[in-house]
Amino acid sequence: MSQNPVDMDPRKIETLRAIMKALRTPVTGCPWDLEQNFETIAPYTIEEAYEVADAIQSGSREDLRDELGDLLLQSVYHAQMADEEGSFTFDDVVEAVVAKMIRRHPHVFGDEQARSATLAKSFWEDNKARERAGKQNRATLDGVPVALPGLTRAVKLQSKAAKIGFDWPSVDNVYDKIAEEVAEFREAPDDKKTEEFGDLLFAMANVARHLGIDPEAALRGANAKFERRFAHIEAKLAERGKEPKESNLEEMDGLWNDAKTRGL
Repeated sequence: MSQNPVDMDPRKIETLRAIMKALRTPVTGCPWDLEQNFETIAPYTIEEAYEVADAIQSGSREDLRDELGDLLLQSVYHAQMADEEGSFTFDDVVEAVVAKMIRRHPHVFGDEQARSATLAKSFWEDNKARERAGKQNRATLDGVPVALPGLTRAVKLQSKAAKIGFDWPSVDNVYDKIAEEVAEFREAPDDKKTEEFGDLLFAMANVARHLGIDPEAALRGANAKFERRFAHIEAKLAERGKEPKESNLEEMDGLWNDAKTRGL
C-alpha cells in the first residue's frame, strides 16, 4: 500500500510525485486533473515559465522560489501522464538530462585533456548541433519549437540561418529593411495588413538579434513602463476628482509626459 503524501517529507521530490500520482488516480483523484492531457497542460507549462521570468524581473526571491516550484510541477505532471501511457517515467527524464549535461560539458566532467581545453563561446550550441546531426539529417531551421513566443522564435530562426551565412552584414542593412517594411505596411490593403505587420515585427526581431537585445524582455519592459505611466495618469486624475473616461487625450497626454519627466 502506497504512503499517503500528507505523511511524507514535503522537501522530497518523491512527495511531489506521489501527490501528482494521487491526483491522477481514477475514481479517487481530482476530476479536473484526470481530464487533462499533454495538449491541455502545455499552455500552463508555458505560462509558468513566463511567471518564473516575471519573478526574476521583480527581484523577489520568495516569488522566484514559488514560481520555480510551479514550473517543477509541470515536469512532474507531464512525466506522470507519460508514465500512465507507458512512454517514459520521471526517472527517465532525470536520466536523460543528467546524461545530456555530462555529454555537453566534457571540459568539466571529461578526462584531463578535455578539462584543459579552452571553452569556446559556441561550445554548447556546437554540442547540440552534433547531437542533432547524430539523430538524422535535418533542415537548417529544424529544432526551433513552434510554441516559443513569436519574437523569440524569430530570433532563433534568424540565428540558425545566420550560421550558414544567410544574414545582413550590418545592422544598418536591417534598419533599411525596417524602413522598407514600414512603407509596405502603410501602403498594404486591409487584407494584407496582418502579413505586412508580421514582416515588420520579424525585421525588428532581426535588429534585436544584431544588437544582442532580448526582444521579449524589451517588450516586457515596455509593457511595465506603460503600466506605471498609465497608473500615474489615473492617480493624478483621481486627485482632480476624475476617472479616465471623464478626461480627454490632451489632458491624459500631459499627465503621460509628466510621468516621463518623473522617470516613471
